[in-house]
Amino acid sequence: MRIHLVDGTYELFRAYYGPPGRRAPDGREIGATLALARSLVGLVRDEGATHVGVAFDHVVESFRNELFDGYKTGVGLDPELTAQFPLAERAAAALGCTVWPMVEFEADDALATAAARFSGDERVERVLICTPDKDLAQCVRGERVVGVDRRRGNVIDEAAVVEKFGVSPTSIPDWLALVGDSADGIPGIPRWGARSTSTVLGHYRFIERIPDDVSRWGVRVRGAAGLAENLSKRRPEAALYKKLATLRTDVPLEEGLDDLEWKGARRAEVDDLGRAMGDESLASRVPRWR
Repeated sequence: MRIHLVDGTYELFRAYYGPPGRRAPDGREIGATLALARSLVGLVRDEGATHVGVAFDHVVESFRNELFDGYKTGVGLDPELTAQFPLAERAAAALGCTVWPMVEFEADDALATAAARFSGDERVERVLICTPDKDLAQCVRGERVVGVDRRRGNVIDEAAVVEKFGVSPTSIPDWLALVGDSADGIPGIPRWGARSTSTVLGHYRFIERIPDDVSRWGVRVRGAAGLAENLSKRRPEAALYKKLATLRTDVPLEEGLDDLEWKGARRAEVDDLGRAMGDESLASRVPRWR
């Protein structure tokens, strides 16, 4: 069997900033939720998904905000977007998907945990993490655990990760720690750009293995002296940024593999959802009811 793990937060953001919005009868903006619901229906109806888990950031903040004040928060997000999170979770559940609403952890942590757990089951042929988010690239393992950009139709296996970042999936947290990740509020280490980071980590793999003394470097890279000096002075920062970028695989998800089986949508809940959003056509798209 194949397991589809969906980044509900990414899908909701993409939908919100993509097609024109839409108002429910009560005036609420619900366009992103409607687009997400249709996307999930397409996943089981058109793409043949049989086992589906969807993770959401129920709240934007997580345990990482306690580690670093600069980590991403919900400040500045459009209220009409954040107000759709509960409705989006409701829609995914009504459509019969397993839903993981994260509070202490992030949606990415839930996906990483599920990928690690279910890929170890001999019944599983492949785990597909449905998001192009670079953070999740660290979860890719060969061709067994892959990322999927459903919008572009791309499958991101381990070879694709190496081609894009210049490092293997296990080095992605180190890469993000050095280069930085503006989406998550990780500033990175000064002067460490994508190319130099890929070259150095391609040789050492992990930050901890990079010598402070540039004369001991076993790899040639432009501006090596400055890179070594900056890293040497900022080792504690680099370690913190790596911790922030490393996804957790110990989230206490209650569901087992069999719980992820898609057995159909819940008719009454979908009908209620359609009336609330002012679009009762969603039910006509559902291929099976439980």
